[in-house]
Amino acid sequence: MNSEQNAIAKIGKYLSESKRAIAFTGAGISTESGVADFRSPGGIWSRYQPVLFRDFLTSEDARRQYWKMKKEGFHELKMAKPNDGHRALARLEVEGMLAAIITQNIDGLHQEAGSRCVLELHGTSRYCLCLECGARFSPDEIQERLEAGVEIPLCTHCGGLLKSATISFGQALPADVLTEAFDLSMSTDLVLALGSSLVVEPAASIPLQAKNNGAKLVIINHTETPLDRLADAVVHQSIGETLSRVIKNLGLEPQLEPAAGSGQPAVANN
Repeated sequence: MNSEQNAIAKIGKYLSESKRAIAFTGAGISTESGVADFRSPGGIWSRYQPVLFRDFLTSEDARRQYWKMKKEGFHELKMAKPNDGHRALARLEVEGMLAAIITQNIDGLHQEAGSRCVLELHGTSRYCLCLECGARFSPDEIQERLEAGVEIPLCTHCGGLLKSATISFGQALPADVLTEAFDLSMSTDLVLALGSSLVVEPAASIPLQAKNNGAKLVIINHTETPLDRLADAVVHQSIGETLSRVIKNLGLEPQLEPAAGSGQPAVANN
């Protein structure tokens, strides 16, 4: 048995023995669905500088650039579908082997795959929000306005600023979600860290806190992370392929049916 086979066997054993496992996911699980991250050459992030939240609030030019980026990224991301990694996590939840997913992603692919307990640290692109009155709008509706020539869409109820319900740079993470995520890290006995560089704080502290509290730590990521040396199992391979092998070894099949009403189009990671 080689080291990769040994790690996969360990992961299956840890899941079988766990009473309250959680997953912590980053951009790497969604790049396998074609969603570009900061490192993807030719992706939207290689063509635009992120718009800081304070600039969005104070500068019309910044808002114009923000919505130009959203318009450009909409169709590519709308085509993204859950991959084997998303489906494997959904199956583990169905089987009672995974209590929750804490994700840094905003694309809604976990929910589309069938996962129900998902904490989105960076918000969601599945709707747009009026910053004044709180009204929600479908990304499809906003995209129609953008393609019709509107450069800065405004709320049709109060005229306030609209923004994707994602967390932009310089914007505070939702306190209730962050608190629940750290609470989970203190009660879990196993955390699967998937597709995250584990360097962006405060999210990166969640797997570390779980490990320091006695949980097993599994890392599946294409590149090394600062926590590899602390992990109980590490695999530097495809998340989808690796989790599919774990699922198969457990005698399970990936979750195939999406949850009812899940999954709205993603519009961009900002």
